[in-house]
Amino acid sequence: MAAGEVRQTGKSRGAGIPAVAPACHGQKVQHISTDGAETVTLRAPRNRVSRKAIWYWTVRALGGWLIVTAMQIVWLVNDKVTGLHVIGLLVTVVLAVVHLVVMPRWRYRVHLWEATPEAVYTQSGWFNQERRIAPVSRIQTVDSERGPFEQLFGLANVTVTTASAAGPLKIDGLDYTTAQRLVDDLTTNTQASPGDAT
Repeated sequence: MAAGEVRQTGKSRGAGIPAVAPACHGQKVQHISTDGAETVTLRAPRNRVSRKAIWYWTVRALGGWLIVTAMQIVWLVNDKVTGLHVIGLLVTVVLAVVHLVVMPRWRYRVHLWEATPEAVYTQSGWFNQERRIAPVSRIQTVDSERGPFEQLFGLANVTVTTASAAGPLKIDGLDYTTAQRLVDDLTTNTQASPGDAT
């Protein structure tokens, strides 16, 4: 990880409750830039992604469950039906329903983002959760992308590339207008920053 970027991962504790590691609140991290020292605070970002992301994640996961269920039904039709086949299909359906109800809402509670004139903050994940901060002076590029499903739901993703070996910061599930405004703001802030983005 490059100097100036903070990355923290954690596992969730308790059913349905996103993990927010209390040890990280208020922790100071120093980033040295070409013009002196900047200080950013490791904390949870303040903004949620779009509520439409819940439906997007649900539909995307539904496709995988439909394939698994269809394969089991084909197997039932082409084979001698036994109690184990039926139980397997029922277990698949129950797991699919639980996953489709719990996962998108859980991810919505966990996925947070924030951009200030000094830094970009992200938090993402589900069971394994990751929190990252990148000072604006370290930003190299800012991109926005929309796949076919994102376009259907009016969503977009923003990718912030830094000099970090940890890879780019991604903010998924933003409303398209919010994503465009974020890209514009980050581009403006990056151009105004005296850092060398290395």
